[in-house]
Amino acid sequence: MTLFRGTFLDTPDDPFTGGALRADSDHALLVEDGVMTARGPYAELRGNHPGEEVLDLTGGLVLPGFVDAHVHFPQVRVIGALGLPLLDWLERCALPEEARMAQASYAAAVATDFVRGLASAGTTSALVFGAHFAPAVDALFTEAARVGLRVTSGLVVSDRLLRPELHTTPERAHAESLALAARWHDIGRSRYAVIPRFSLSCSDDLLAACAAVVDEVPGAMVTSHVNENPREISTVGELFEGSSYVETYARHRLVGPRTVLAHNVHPTDPELRLLADLHAGVAHCPTSNAALGSGLFPMARHLAHGVRVALGSDVGAGTGFSLLKEGLQAYFGQQLLGELGHPLTAAHLLHLATAAGAEALGTATQVGDLSVGKRFDAQWLCPAEGSALEVGLAHAEDPAEALARAFALGTPADVRAVWVDGDLVSPAQTDREPDEQLAAVAG
Repeated sequence: MTLFRGTFLDTPDDPFTGGALRADSDHALLVEDGVMTARGPYAELRGNHPGEEVLDLTGGLVLPGFVDAHVHFPQVRVIGALGLPLLDWLERCALPEEARMAQASYAAAVATDFVRGLASAGTTSALVFGAHFAPAVDALFTEAARVGLRVTSGLVVSDRLLRPELHTTPERAHAESLALAARWHDIGRSRYAVIPRFSLSCSDDLLAACAAVVDEVPGAMVTSHVNENPREISTVGELFEGSSYVETYARHRLVGPRTVLAHNVHPTDPELRLLADLHAGVAHCPTSNAALGSGLFPMARHLAHGVRVALGSDVGAGTGFSLLKEGLQAYFGQQLLGELGHPLTAAHLLHLATAAGAEALGTATQVGDLSVGKRFDAQWLCPAEGSALEVGLAHAEDPAEALARAFALGTPADVRAVWVDGDLVSPAQTDREPDEQLAAVAG
């Protein structure tokens, strides 16, 4: 057992429905076998457990591990390709890189970069767009398991309108997906997701094959893209004889409680009602939407219809792995919408980056906040002395102001340590031994 001492911030009660930020200074969490078994003032818990090891995390903020609801594994090396709208960016930047995943050694190297990027940013769980090649998906799961992150991912499938080497057939997609799921689904911290790239590049036959995989893999997630770009939406309507984008998935039973669709920048009201009725989630990807000029996310309309919203980095159209940056960009976007936006506080941003993501991924009973009974997935933000964030935290009047400054000023460089299931994950040096990492943090 270990006592973690520090300032703990989380949102077990949803601020979008009236909940408030939970902030406890000089408190402690008792962690046993990866589970938080007690929470309270440090002096009280120390008195009850005088012989347990103490890890002193004062001097910063302890937050739940971030949950990234939409991020692309093959695109980590093309982050920062600015100046293009979605379909042009895919053709010139993303898809050529995704084709390189056919080379197993290249895919393994990218997997190392990708998983390190997640951990360095304080992300402990992620719903990951995998690759179009099964061996590359194996490489991702292998690296995530080695480092210790919670990753839900799978084979990305398409059978039209992309580079030919990225195309598959319904039969092959079905067979390769089932084989991957047999190797990885519910093994350790890994889970399988069925991933049609987007209905623009998927025929009805391929979407039907995806539905068959969902039927045959109990508990599998479904993720894809929806309503990101007006040109994309128009083409989908032409390909599917006037069906709405959401309907192209729903008619194949691919929209439900275990579905997360990314973007949804330009939804119709009937689509929002359908998403709410089927209890699907949406991953809001603010920096990607800004970088590609896709538009401002209509959060208020999603919330009014009862659609669940989480936060995604959308690497590599998104401009990095940090959900601190995504939260800040989400705030900017809602401010720019004026009366059509939903005003966001720091508590809202933390919820979007943690508990909302856990709910979307179906893991809210295990992770997403720092409550007793849940797994200890957490991060310690502890900025360098003299940095802007260190100065800001030192002069914050209350925890809510400190959290706002963390979103405004924080970067992966401020993430000093990350834990999953109580196990320390080195944020930047994943080749270090756990005991060495723990000593570095405690020191």
